[in-house]
Amino acid sequence: MHDVVIIGGGHNGLTCAAYLAEAGLKVLVLERRNVVGGAAVTEEFHPGFRNSVASYTVSLLNPKVIADLDLHRHGLRVVERKVSNFLPLSDSSYFMSAPGITQSEVAKFSNRDATRLEEYERRLEVIADVVRALLLEQPPNLVEHGFVRGVEEAMRAAGLGGRLNKLDITGKRDLLDLFTKSAGEWLDEWFESAPIKALFGFDSIVGNFASPYTPGSAYVLLHHVFGEVNGKKGLWGHAIGGMGAITQAMEACCRERGVEIRTGVSVKELLLASYTPGVTAPQAQGVVTVDGETIRAKAVISNLNPKLLYQRIVPPEALPEDFRERIARYKIGSGTFRMNVALNELPKFTCKPEVGDHLTAGIIIAPSMQYMERAYDDARAFGWSREPIVEMLIPSTLDDSLAPAGKHVASLFCQHVQPELSGGRSWDDHREEVADLMIATVDKYAPGFKASVIGRQIMSPLDLERTFGLLAGDIMHGALSLDQLFSARPVLGHGDYRAPIKGLYMCGSGTHPGGV
Repeated sequence: MHDVVIIGGGHNGLTCAAYLAEAGLKVLVLERRNVVGGAAVTEEFHPGFRNSVASYTVSLLNPKVIADLDLHRHGLRVVERKVSNFLPLSDSSYFMSAPGITQSEVAKFSNRDATRLEEYERRLEVIADVVRALLLEQPPNLVEHGFVRGVEEAMRAAGLGGRLNKLDITGKRDLLDLFTKSAGEWLDEWFESAPIKALFGFDSIVGNFASPYTPGSAYVLLHHVFGEVNGKKGLWGHAIGGMGAITQAMEACCRERGVEIRTGVSVKELLLASYTPGVTAPQAQGVVTVDGETIRAKAVISNLNPKLLYQRIVPPEALPEDFRERIARYKIGSGTFRMNVALNELPKFTCKPEVGDHLTAGIIIAPSMQYMERAYDDARAFGWSREPIVEMLIPSTLDDSLAPAGKHVASLFCQHVQPELSGGRSWDDHREEVADLMIATVDKYAPGFKASVIGRQIMSPLDLERTFGLLAGDIMHGALSLDQLFSARPVLGHGDYRAPIKGLYMCGSGTHPGGV
């Protein structure tokens, strides 16, 4: 018998397995697909062209995890973008951000905003540092019974209060604003020019089916500031070999530590010891696979979306009624339409046609927050934005292992689309139409882009769900709203990674800190 069986071999499941194995436990990881990595995988999608299939850029991979799992020794190498972001605004205008140039770029549009930028970044980083320190800590958990547990959680809450008390009154006010306001309101208070607000506002809608003017979206903006690359805070980078290089390094670490990993194994249900509802509590004893195999373990850990775990794997009668109802209301759906394209040449943007470092950037087609708001409203009404938001990365500008010589691959992260199409429509009937629209959107700013596409891979929200278990295409395993964060992720009273079933635990993005 294993000490632990982990459902799902994504990056969080592999990380959990590596730590448990290092502690001396006998660990088994079960992955439904034929390759580990979950949404962090690299695959060939067109002959000779490879790319990160779903997740596509690096920043929120915690440096402690990199160090503790010795991922660099296991082959991980992350390089920084030469330019952080590039926003084509019109045929003649663009905005770029990167260390050392952002302020002068902002000054092209507003001297006032350029002078305020340093103070904005300083105050945002103060908050980010406080919250970043909580990412690896178990949140205080509300418990109904037990003096010892109550004291433990009270002390945990006191520790949190101590961290927050280190903020001055300005910091505390900023923290409250960032957790409650919309990104649009927050940024409008700071800046007057559209490009700088578009740059920062984009982070508030990544993976978030919302307008930048939706209350609470300022926290999503903050969440995307937590990351770092090679010890440099706030940067984004590329894993050489694609995102699969991260999970391949994790897999190598796990195997070195004695973890057993089985792919092509789908879990059907949680195995429970005999119990009497209302009299004795249920206890996990292992899992049963789709093929009918019973695998016993002292504990079970889920790396799945909480809705997937509690609505499809756990018998409903084993869950408290209130918990079951709240999981049913757990908000999911990120409005994401993901594509990979094979290119026979690099795009030439009308506003900056030369080949240069801007092509290593996150290229954001969303020139203003009003554009993003219209995209969201349009998607809600129609099914998808007819003028969509597209972030394009061309990782082959930094990594020549992904495409044949002289050719390139691009990742297109597109929003907004309805996670589940209204009116009884299926994404299977509209995926090609929407893919054409996304490519045409890039072509407006880089004429000839459409003609350069020689192959493409399409991941609608339904495709993301079928392939990776990302229900409703939700890349975060649940909305990052105030009622689904910290001690309330996924449900208040279970923010300590423990399910309401003894011996069942959670380790995925549907738990604190979420979205990683």
